Amino acid sequence: MGQRIFFNEVVTRDGFQIEPEFIATDAKVQLVDALSACGYAKIEVTSFTSPKAIPMLRDAEEVMGRIARAPGVEYTVLVPNLRGAERAMEARADELNLVMSTSETHNLANLRMPREQSFAALADVIRLVAGRTPINVSLSTAFGCPMEGDVPQQQVLAWSQRFADLGVRGLTICDTTGMANPAQVARMCEALQQRFAHLQLTLHFHNTRGMGLANVLAAAQGGIVRFDGSLGGLGGCPYAPGASGNISSEDAVHMLEAMGYDTGIEVSRLLQIARALPAIVGHAVPGQVAKAGPSTQLHPVPAAVTELRARLGA
Repeated sequence: MGQRIFFNEVVTRDGFQIEPEFIATDAKVQLVDALSACGYAKIEVTSFTSPKAIPMLRDAEEVMGRIARAPGVEYTVLVPNLRGAERAMEARADELNLVMSTSETHNLANLRMPREQSFAALADVIRLVAGRTPINVSLSTAFGCPMEGDVPQQQVLAWSQRFADLGVRGLTICDTTGMANPAQVARMCEALQQRFAHLQLTLHFHNTRGMGLANVLAAAQGGIVRFDGSLGGLGGCPYAPGASGNISSEDAVHMLEAMGYDTGIEVSRLLQIARALPAIVGHAVPGQVAKAGPSTQLHPVPAAVTELRARLGA
């Protein structure tokens, strides 16, 4: 068996957060429970943010209270501030995921505050939680900002270092608007692993420009073993112009499994769940493998070919 890869499913948080029609709590719970049986390392269930900010996730407490927690799966949640962290800990989240942007403009658009203010607020959360619940920090627009353009790699590493110094368990480096390319990803992964090999390093890609799976492959070949993915390729940032969906979990898992990596995920079970997703959200989704079937799925030989073979004596 090849290199072990660990996937974090983000569909019920990142995937659902920009859906226009509220998705019923029952449907969210059932989806998380189904995904829990697939072999994921983590599932990002919801966000403990203001219900006014993201009405879709106003049922965070109820969802966390009702899911059936599978052994070996970590149930992580996004928290924006101290109040969110307190709510998440009351809901027994296994990990808190904190977010800020490496781009000043995107941070102002997304979080309504400068980066230094975001860092100070998140540092307060880290101090509150220290020693009780693991902390992951997701750094948005790490491969480019749709308003500013290039985000220097050194800038990403500097923010990463500041959080590493606070004792976080992991960092997620996010291509929020799908601006990354495989060469850039390879350079970033090498630099991250040189400095932060002691942390859980996760890569989060979007397929905005069709490079999502190429970037996953570049990261995996560069030694990264943790990835975020969203079932069906749902999601996107409401504060990042043109940021279409995340990479499709089932497409990424299918690719890596076909190449000999061990994702720990049962592809056939995952595809079954992915095929039910359009009915949950009320529209088609971008994922490809659920539509085409896995590359191992063969089709019947056409009758005309069978007849031709018989005539040819083949």
